[in-house]
Amino acid sequence: MRITFIQPAIGHRPGKRYLRSWQMEPLPVATLSGLTPAGIEQHFHDDRMEIIPYDRPTDLAVIPVETYTARRAYQIAAQYRRRGVKVIMGGFHATLVPDEAQEHADAVVTGEAEGIWEEVLDDAQHNTLQARYLGERGDLSKIRVNRSIFRDKRYLPVGLIETGRGCPFPCEFCAVQTFFERSYRARPVDDVIAELRGLRHEKKVFFFVDDNFAGDLKRGREILTALEPLKLRWLTQMSINAAHDETFVAQLAKSGCRGVLIGFESLDEGNLRMMNKGFNTMKSGFTGALDNLRRHGILVYGTFVFGYDHDTASSFDEAVDFALDQKMYLAAFAHLTPFPGTPLYKRLQQEGRLRFNAWWLEQGFMYNELPFTPHGLTPEAVTNGCVAARRRFYAWPNILRRSIGNYSDFFMFRNFFPINAMHRNEISQRHGHPLGEPVPAQE
Repeated sequence: MRITFIQPAIGHRPGKRYLRSWQMEPLPVATLSGLTPAGIEQHFHDDRMEIIPYDRPTDLAVIPVETYTARRAYQIAAQYRRRGVKVIMGGFHATLVPDEAQEHADAVVTGEAEGIWEEVLDDAQHNTLQARYLGERGDLSKIRVNRSIFRDKRYLPVGLIETGRGCPFPCEFCAVQTFFERSYRARPVDDVIAELRGLRHEKKVFFFVDDNFAGDLKRGREILTALEPLKLRWLTQMSINAAHDETFVAQLAKSGCRGVLIGFESLDEGNLRMMNKGFNTMKSGFTGALDNLRRHGILVYGTFVFGYDHDTASSFDEAVDFALDQKMYLAAFAHLTPFPGTPLYKRLQQEGRLRFNAWWLEQGFMYNELPFTPHGLTPEAVTNGCVAARRRFYAWPNILRRSIGNYSDFFMFRNFFPINAMHRNEISQRHGHPLGEPVPAQE
C-alpha cells in the first residue's frame, strides 16, 4: 500500500510565496509516519512550500486538519477523491467538528492516533475502512517520530519535540482544553532524552511544542534535571504561574531553556476573569513573573488577544507599551478567535454574536478578519488595532530599544534582529491572507 501525507497550508495568494515563519516541521505528520508499519510506501508533500503532485500514484491521502487550514484541506481532499484515492483526516479540527470533516473524507480519526493508527491502516489495506475512528487518550510512550520524510524540505532550523500533551487550565477560548478535556500527560522522560540525543548534532535550538510545559511542575522538574547534561539550547511555551516559582525558573535556565512563550492575553482583570484566566494575576502579577525570568536570562515571547468585552480603543497601545517596557524578545497581538467546540464559541453562538457559524469555511474570509461582533468596538476596529500594534512593536526604533534587554544568550541575541525583521516584514503579508484557494486546486 502507498500512503501520501499532506500538510495543508492556510491558503495561497496567487503568485506569492508562503510566509517563511509558518514553515516549521509539521510534527503530527512525522508522528503518523513513525507509527506507520514497515512495508508501506510513504510520501510526504508540504502545501506550504511545494506544488502537490496529485497524479502521483497513491492509495491513501492522509491530511491532518487545523481550523485555519480546514478550507484548504478540504480542497486538497477533493482533488484526491476525484482521482479515486481514499482520504483520511484527523487532528484538532476534525475532532472538534467530525461531522463536517466527514463530508470531505472517507475516514475521520478523532482524538489521538497512537492507539488506533495501525487498525486504520489495516482496514484500508483490506478495503474495510470505517467512516469514523476514535483514538483514546493513551500512553505517550507509544509516540514514534520519523523525521526522514522531511529530507530535502527547507524548514526553519528549529527542532520540534513533544514532551507532554494537554493543559489543566480552563481558558475559555482554548481548543487544547476542549480536545484534551483539561488533562495533562507527560511522555516518559527517557523517551524524550533519547529523541533529543539523536537530534542534538543536527539542530542548534529546540522548541518543546507542549501545550503547557508547566502543566505538571513536579514532572517538569524531573525532565529539567535530565536535560542538564545534554547542554542544549531550547524554548517552550508555558503558563505564567510557573514563572512565580523562582526555583523552577532557575532550573529552567540551568537545563538550557533560553526563552518561553507566555499567554498574557490581556492587561485587564475583567477580561482575564471572562477568559477563566484569573491565575494570570496571581502573586506579584505579570511584572513579578517577568522579573524572575529576566533575572535568570530567560527571554519572553508574549501573546495578547483583543476582542473581549472590556477592551477599548486604548487597549492596543497599552499592551504594546507593556511589551516594550518589558523588552520582550517577540510579541503577538491577535484578535480573539472562537474555535469550534470551545466554551467561547458556544457562548458567542448563544449570544448571537457570531458573524459566521463556520468562519473557517466562509468564502472570502481572510486572516485577521474578526468572525464575531465584540462589545464596545467594531470588528474592523479590533482588526486594525491588532495590525497597528504589530507595526508599532516591530518598528525599527522599537526593535533597537528592545534589543538592549535581550542579550543574555549570544545565539539568541545574534538571531534577535533577523527574527524580528522577519516578523516585521510579514505583518502586511499576514494581513488579509486567504483561507484556502480562491478557486479549486488545479491538477
